[in-house]
Amino acid sequence: MDAAPGADGRMRLDAALRRLGIEVLRAAHPAVFTVEQAAAHPHGLPGADTKNLFLRDVKGAPFLVTLRADRRADLKALAASLGARRFSFASAERLAAMLGVAPGAVTPLAMLHPGAGGVTFALDRALADAARIICHPLVNTESISIATADLMRLLAAAGVRVRLFDPDAAGA
Repeated sequence: MDAAPGADGRMRLDAALRRLGIEVLRAAHPAVFTVEQAAAHPHGLPGADTKNLFLRDVKGAPFLVTLRADRRADLKALAASLGARRFSFASAERLAAMLGVAPGAVTPLAMLHPGAGGVTFALDRALADAARIICHPLVNTESISIATADLMRLLAAAGVRVRLFDPDAAGA
């Protein structure tokens, strides 16, 4: 089963990329829901692969955390590094409502969704330092490689504040 957003999400993303003159490299692949599944389908794209987690803290505040794919996702350490008391995974319903994607298609690009206004976006500093990152374009049957500077420009144009953090400093 594919994790597909509405056509409006894809059109909104493609329009934003065109408007800012951002070019991405694309690779189609079978639907993947985990980093491990994605590794079984090499995409051949240049850049750092990502692991994306949609989380909520103990008070229900939503966080989208994007890590380098080879990092361990220690929720306790991530919460500590981001100043939260405790993290748990948010529901698929909340993911769809706030980011417009389904499980398996979580991506920093979902921060462009109109419902993402209350979501804190946190990016692994190692990814911010990479020339390019690889993520899903709102579906889990495709991956894109985008220049990190272009991703930051795209998010800034949408009014998204990017919180950089170092998961190694927290033991993640």
